[in-house]
Amino acid sequence: MRRDKVINVALVGNPNTGKTSLFNQLTGLNQKVGNYPGVTVDKKQGKCKLSESVTANIIDLPGTYSINPNTIDESIVLETLINTKSADYPDVIIVVADVVNIKRNLLLFSQIKDLEIPTILAVNMADEMTKKGISIDIDLLQKELKSDVVLISARKNKGIKDLKGSILNPKIAKHTALSDFSKRMDIDFFNGIEADFKKHSLYKAWLYITQLNDMSFLTEEEQLHIEKYRKDEKKLAKLQHKETVLRYQQINAILKKTYVVDATKATTLRAKLDRVLTHKVFGYVIFASILMLIFQAVFDLASVPMDFIDKTFASLGEYAKANLPEGKLFDLITDGIIPGIGGIIIFIPQIVILFLLVAILEETGYMSRVVFLMDKIMRRFGMSGKSVVPLISGTACAIPAIMAARNISGFKARLITILVTPFTTCSARIPVYAIIIALIIPEERFLGFSLQGLTLMLLYLLGFLSAITSAYLLHKLLKVKSKSYFIIEMPNYKLPSLKNIGYTILEKTKAFVFEAGKIILAISIILWFLATNGPKQTFQKANEIVEKEIKRNKKPHTETERNTEIAKYKLEHSYLGIMGKTIEPMIKPLGYDWKIGIALISSFAAREVFVGTLATIYNVENPDDEASIKDRMRAEIRPTGGKRFDFPTGMSLLIFYAFAMQCMGTLAVVKRETNSWKWPIYQLISMTLLAYIAAFITYQVLS
Repeated sequence: MRRDKVINVALVGNPNTGKTSLFNQLTGLNQKVGNYPGVTVDKKQGKCKLSESVTANIIDLPGTYSINPNTIDESIVLETLINTKSADYPDVIIVVADVVNIKRNLLLFSQIKDLEIPTILAVNMADEMTKKGISIDIDLLQKELKSDVVLISARKNKGIKDLKGSILNPKIAKHTALSDFSKRMDIDFFNGIEADFKKHSLYKAWLYITQLNDMSFLTEEEQLHIEKYRKDEKKLAKLQHKETVLRYQQINAILKKTYVVDATKATTLRAKLDRVLTHKVFGYVIFASILMLIFQAVFDLASVPMDFIDKTFASLGEYAKANLPEGKLFDLITDGIIPGIGGIIIFIPQIVILFLLVAILEETGYMSRVVFLMDKIMRRFGMSGKSVVPLISGTACAIPAIMAARNISGFKARLITILVTPFTTCSARIPVYAIIIALIIPEERFLGFSLQGLTLMLLYLLGFLSAITSAYLLHKLLKVKSKSYFIIEMPNYKLPSLKNIGYTILEKTKAFVFEAGKIILAISIILWFLATNGPKQTFQKANEIVEKEIKRNKKPHTETERNTEIAKYKLEHSYLGIMGKTIEPMIKPLGYDWKIGIALISSFAAREVFVGTLATIYNVENPDDEASIKDRMRAEIRPTGGKRFDFPTGMSLLIFYAFAMQCMGTLAVVKRETNSWKWPIYQLISMTLLAYIAAFITYQVLS
């Protein structure tokens, strides 16, 4: 191991072995999320101080069952571990294994060990050993695996100090291979590979031949050797199968000597719970009940902090008006930035509650049961049980959810999942749903359940039903040949880690606030400029025109009323007003006016901008009104009389946002994931038409 100031340490493991928990324990808040070069799979990195002179750069690689990749994110693991020119090439590898499923985990370990990179086996969930009747001879296991073995409990922060010590000063985690598979498979064949790839370990060369796609870091001569060996595909496939068999034979022999399970000491609570939670009837009833409780909590628990934030921003606006000097900057801050940002920040409590409850379900191990439960249903619609993960994670944001589809093995199932995931209600829609529901649904209860919470749940279910219905149609229409298989790890049930939940909420809320905040700030400034400027002939003569109208009507006006009339006239004849009036005929059949139309268009940058846009428009229209955005929307009146945001219009908006494409970022990531503009353009057109037609029918029927 190099004794540089910073060393690369890669975390590798099967899904659901606690790799993320270990990453959080090692790095704390000193971590960042990016993308791997050229792809959009999440790349987590963090710093861990090992000693005064050595810091570890911890790289959390995607979960994988082996380094024979079947999915795109598994390919990332392989390429990171064998590309010696990569900036992330590890000095040390930590393979995280689940103590209960250690046999399957050791297949991945044995492959990585043969790469001849110093490797440490971290056996996680060691606190479960007593309950499961498991005992391990650590000293003998270390000797057999030729690596350091450390028992840890990432959730309870046990064994982490020992693990850091092994990273810094490994006892036997040297540059040695574990297996001699080549001598037992075809010695002449592998001697030839060894001669052709003298600068590389034998197993790395074998992976270059059988698995590698990107060969840019190899010499031309080595690339020619690879092409030579790849000509005999049948022989390679036969040897790969034989390799797996030999590895499991070796693993079985090692575990027979070092790993004991005394069934008489184990409990069966997990099996009992699984029978209920994955039952073909009760499983779905329980899942639906949990969803209902989540959406009730989103409204019931968030009301107090939302009221506090609302009052805080109202006070901030009053303070700004009382203390800032008048002028263009004053108008921008008081009429644009504060209302725009405040209109979004108020919904953070609801988003935090949603993230909190979903994170708890994931931490306890329940979400894996949901994936298993939904597999049969998903397959009928052309997807996989793994498609549930993107569809559920889409409740946070469609962009990482679409990236999560990379772990689906079949191309057709992956493509369908990518195309339908935007129907899932994301957190950016919550501000729109929450404010419209609050305006049109009374704060009443039915059988003890909040009507507002039930409405929100129905919108989520509508999004999910739209996704699977669209998936079924695509499954029938897409003529794509693809094979897929379904493997899901059933982790042990466990109490959720408060630390992991805290990191999840912090990371996702921070992304929501800062990503949305940047967009809202930019759009608020643009909207404010367009709303406070206009053609000279009408906009700049607003005072004169309004004064003449007042005199002609001979109606008494106070100074405040006169200023309000002038502000309304200016807004309607501003650049923003002209744009809105131009599109108004197209959206009028949906029950919308030009102001709502502007909010619809601007929200294509990010859905939550809808509320901020209306807040900016209403504030420019009546800067002296200190009411909240919800109260202003409630008070908005149609020219013909009646509330602007009545029940038909509100339902039309809810239906429109349930079906419409989420945002520009979603289109960009779909293009990236499918490597074609055809699919995002198809999504945009089809979802927009569906949203328009559904909203039109809703408004016309309810009116």
